[in-house]
Amino acid sequence: MQDVQSRTDKRGIAIQHVGVKNVHLPFLIKTKEGGFQSVLARIRFTVELPEEYKGTHMSRFLEILMPWSQKPLAEPELEAMLWEALKRLDAQAAEVEIAFKYFIGKRAPVSGRESLLDYDCCFTGRMRRGEPLCFTLGVEVPFTSLCPCSREISDYGAHNQRSLCRVHVRFHAGEECIYIEDLAALVEQKGSAPIYPLLKRADEKYVTEEAYDHPKFVEDILRDVVLALRDLPGIAHFSVACENFESIHNHNAYASHEETVSP
Repeated sequence: MQDVQSRTDKRGIAIQHVGVKNVHLPFLIKTKEGGFQSVLARIRFTVELPEEYKGTHMSRFLEILMPWSQKPLAEPELEAMLWEALKRLDAQAAEVEIAFKYFIGKRAPVSGRESLLDYDCCFTGRMRRGEPLCFTLGVEVPFTSLCPCSREISDYGAHNQRSLCRVHVRFHAGEECIYIEDLAALVEQKGSAPIYPLLKRADEKYVTEEAYDHPKFVEDILRDVVLALRDLPGIAHFSVACENFESIHNHNAYASHEETVSP
């Protein structure tokens, strides 16, 4: 049968990213404890297409992904997946993004009741022939924030809200990346108080007072997260975006920052 995709294109435009998006597959994500967690992943998988080719072979992306959906996945497996894409699609560069819900066990602060909190995470890998893998870990971490201004000016109480911090970290080649569990814990500590799926009355009292004792603006949280990320060994680049879902406004408070860290 004719291979239409491999026909010559004369428009002189190389395409930076071409492939498949919103592919949904089960994956196994390696955990800090040495096991794995089964997740439902949403995948974007692309290669760079030279200007002389009319199209890429879309079916090959799925052929590459299918076997990997049965193996525990982390940075080395992403590298092997991308290298296979470079070879099978005769490409100079490839990129894959795997987004998924990851669950981490939480123990209530007073009752000790255990529950699971879900985190939106993603693995992003980029590779160009002759260059090492560029791997980025992304995690969205929820927590509570309490307004310092509200606490200062009110005779009693202070308004608080649920907040979200989106963090993406990239490490220098050869350096070991941080685990999802450790990155989530690091970021969560910079809010006014953690979030727990399951709280009894004694726990709720503790969390409410914990937030009241640690008031923070969105700017405070962002700066504290930035300082913590700078201290991570081997980090090459990071971006942070903090958002407070305001309880007394119909808009959100927002702050973001990114920087490259010298080796």
